[in-house]
Amino acid sequence: MADEHILVVEDETKIAEVLKDYLCKAGFRVTCLARGDEVLSRIKSLDPALMILDLMLPGMDGISVCREVRKFSNVPIIMATARAEELDRLIGLEIGADDYICKPFSPREVVARVKAVLRRTRTGETHRRLSAGPVILDENTREATVNGEPVTLTPSEFGLLNVLIASPERVFSRNELVDKVQGYTFEGYDRTIDSHIKNLRKKLAQKLPGKQVIVTLYGVGYKLTVS
Repeated sequence: MADEHILVVEDETKIAEVLKDYLCKAGFRVTCLARGDEVLSRIKSLDPALMILDLMLPGMDGISVCREVRKFSNVPIIMATARAEELDRLIGLEIGADDYICKPFSPREVVARVKAVLRRTRTGETHRRLSAGPVILDENTREATVNGEPVTLTPSEFGLLNVLIASPERVFSRNELVDKVQGYTFEGYDRTIDSHIKNLRKKLAQKLPGKQVIVTLYGVGYKLTVS
């Protein structure tokens, strides 16, 4: 994990400098950008391991940046938002952000979040393929296929499907999914899980029309079922 490159997109100079300082002390390389419209031209050349993306940016807002980046990259994205912007936060998650942090935040918490996201997105040494009916996951390459056709998943979506496919028909509560996928819990994350599940369902439904692969048990949680 040491020496991995983190892209911080934040227009408040003091916040960007504090984040850079803490991340560098944790062993990361850091590039800071202050404008949203600079990201698309730089992210391909920088090839960061993760991006911390502020919601409110000059040039192009964080939601638009996230949407455009997801057209060509699955780089993990942590969005930084104000507590009053819950709707925008959820929109960000629905278009592909993997996590969010609320301002004001602790720089130490941000570093912990970055490490947690990178841990769950890093390719492991053990080559394992998981399958449930036509759905196949390759943990080594982090690729998913349905009926032999590739499905593009964000890191969080891949993590959720990985947990569900490893134990088909088992019901997982939201808290269990948070713990297994994120590696930590915090207030309000149940709605984040719902957003990721919604996106995952939509992508699976495109390959399996008419089939409900992920089932909701109201008041309990989710399970994967493939007939």
